[in-house]
Amino acid sequence: MTIFYPRPVFAGILTTSMALSTGANATQAEQDWGIAAMYRTATVPFQTGAGDQTVSTFVPMMYFRNDYVFVDGLEGGAHLAKWQDDKLKLNALTRMRFVDLPASVQNAQQGDTADFGLQLSYQMDETWRFDWELMADKDTRLHSNLRATAEYEFGDWDVKPSVTVRYKDADFNSQYYAFRNFTGQTTGAGVDVNVGVSARYHVTSNLYLLGSTSVTRLDHNAYHTEAVNDRYEGEVLVGFGFFTDKTKPRKSELSNKRYLRIAHGFATPSNMGDILTFSGEKDPYNNQMTSLFYGHPLTDELFGWPVDIYFTPGIAHHWSSEVQDHSTEYIAAIKAYLNFDWPTRWRLGVAEGMSYIDNITHIEASEMERKGYTPSRLLNYLDVSLDVNVGDLFNQSDWKHVWVGYSLHHRSAIFEQSSQFGRIKGGSNYNTLYVQFNF
Repeated sequence: MTIFYPRPVFAGILTTSMALSTGANATQAEQDWGIAAMYRTATVPFQTGAGDQTVSTFVPMMYFRNDYVFVDGLEGGAHLAKWQDDKLKLNALTRMRFVDLPASVQNAQQGDTADFGLQLSYQMDETWRFDWELMADKDTRLHSNLRATAEYEFGDWDVKPSVTVRYKDADFNSQYYAFRNFTGQTTGAGVDVNVGVSARYHVTSNLYLLGSTSVTRLDHNAYHTEAVNDRYEGEVLVGFGFFTDKTKPRKSELSNKRYLRIAHGFATPSNMGDILTFSGEKDPYNNQMTSLFYGHPLTDELFGWPVDIYFTPGIAHHWSSEVQDHSTEYIAAIKAYLNFDWPTRWRLGVAEGMSYIDNITHIEASEMERKGYTPSRLLNYLDVSLDVNVGDLFNQSDWKHVWVGYSLHHRSAIFEQSSQFGRIKGGSNYNTLYVQFNF
């Protein structure tokens, strides 16, 4: 399908965006970043009846850190204050916490959750870091962590052993170990201990192998609930990822610029394969969304190839319709652009990340109902895009910071392989058109 924009209107949009172009020469240094795919296997400490004492899940992870915010695998947050030349930091923190139930009941129970709180972090020297955290779930069930972490580097190896002492209040223990909503049992507060080690091995260039393992010893009150069978919980994670090449110095100046992307799109009941082969169907209820993304440049090279990589947080407004109320979606992702000339400048983009929505949309709710799943607000996020440079297209040098294109906005749960996404299959797709301004 060919889309024609009235030139005066389009020129007006470009003229309005010229304020962004005044910063087009701003440059960024290479950032601390990474993206990884991990496979987690954990023991199930609870009475299961069927003897299902292990559970596995696929865990995509992102990594990004600067002076203001950080994303580190299963956790992320913002630096609120710093003292002693950045050795002592106060952070706002959120972290994914797994509740290891048998896979067969994870969709119905929706056990995995995110905790929120504050972290006081002290970097004692080049090796040792100490963290104290006060965390709560969405119902203010509290726990507090005291952790010591060491970091060692041996050639291509980076190794981090850690010890964590965790205090859990009575509400926390009663909810996540006694399962009082089902057993009617409550229990008291307790302190458990976790010992773990994580490692990263540099294979070549941007490719790394990753692994970690840990063991938790449950406290007396948690262990003696009716639901718990084993005192010790164990987990192992293995996978691979792409990170900054540790053998090269960081670039002081990148060729790719920051951007803002504004998009509007329409829901479709079709799956991603049908959409990308031009066989998609129209949503009969015409559900729509509008999104805004910021792109922060991380690097302009991957395995020696000119690939632009960004950390891209975004927000999407899903408009109300006859079958749904409005809702807001929050996204964070790592996006890569492959540049090519044909004959003007084009870019093929792919993003991977996470998406949380405050109200399940009709396109997702109807599919989950049809398949018999409980929907999940947190899902994996993918974005596939193709755009063209407007300045090249119209031979206007003042517009070279502007791109227009198509993107597929996709939420899904990775084919029942991820407990943190509700152990479901399916999601939602939106075909969107966008304008992107580099600055």
